[in-house]
Amino acid sequence: MRATHRAVIVTAMLMSAMATAAAAATCADRTVSARGEASRLEVLAKAKARGNWRAKVRALPDLGADYADWYKAQGADYTCSEGEDGTVCTAFALPCRD
Repeated sequence: MRATHRAVIVTAMLMSAMATAAAAATCADRTVSARGEASRLEVLAKAKARGNWRAKVRALPDLGADYADWYKAQGADYTCSEGEDGTVCTAFALPCRD
């Protein structure tokens, strides 16, 4: 098999797998955000915000624990700011489940 044919086949397989994964996910109809506590280190401030995001999603009656996986969420990101108490971050993402 020539390299170009192999590349086309691999690309088609990858696109098919990505479409299947996207179709398998069920997502909420709104983004959820949660603010974390201040920390001296940004990495810890993000972890606190992410933990609060998970807790908030679990507590929402129409979502719950099935949607609370940060790594399955779409558009997951943070906004962080520096203050006198340290870095404070807010996590926001569209909760999704398998």
